[in-house]
Amino acid sequence: MSSTTVDVHGGGHGGHDDAHNDPTLQHHFATKEQQLDTSKLGMWLFLATEIMLFGVLFVGFGLSQSKWPDEFREAHHHLQRPLGALNTVVLLISSWTMVMGVLSAKRGDTGKLKMYLLLTIACALIFLGVKYFEYSHKFEEGLLPGKWYSYHETIPEHVKGASVFFSFYFMMTGLHGFHIFGGVCVLFWIFLRASKGEFGPNYYTPVDLVGLYWHLVDLIWIYLFPLLYLIQ
Repeated sequence: MSSTTVDVHGGGHGGHDDAHNDPTLQHHFATKEQQLDTSKLGMWLFLATEIMLFGVLFVGFGLSQSKWPDEFREAHHHLQRPLGALNTVVLLISSWTMVMGVLSAKRGDTGKLKMYLLLTIACALIFLGVKYFEYSHKFEEGLLPGKWYSYHETIPEHVKGASVFFSFYFMMTGLHGFHIFGGVCVLFWIFLRASKGEFGPNYYTPVDLVGLYWHLVDLIWIYLFPLLYLIQ
């Protein structure tokens, strides 16, 4: 009876070891499918917290706009709408390149995967460059948040509302910019791994997860652009 118990457990451990001969399968998962499903669930939970974070800012912006509607309407005219529209197009293109990157990983086409990752990174850097020029203009004009607001042409009674508008502008676009920068770092890490041939039809989970993150970052900007730049 004792030897039977030993045999059963020995066979179980052997099967477990065989299942983990694949270096892309983490030791705490039994199968690739379980690993992918669990990883996606974790990413969706993380993205849910990001949505709540930006959701709080959206609600705060809406409440403040209802308190200072004229000031917000006047302040938004100082934003450079063409640059905002350009960044919207750039991020939409980056979403497409990210989708193509994931598809390339699934098909095992490492060359195209690397190309699409680099194109996505390039779009992100263009976005950040445009934001740099936008921010530079705001600093030169004194269109700054809170007590630092010093735009000289503002009607005195509108200064409070205008400063609140630019507080939200810098908070939301700045936070979004940090997410873009973080995405660039992760995309570059994925690119380095792709260069080593780590991804293919049997394993592309990191590429898929980064794609989900990148689409959320793009989606948030789709809401930010009309909210900030197209106020009527």
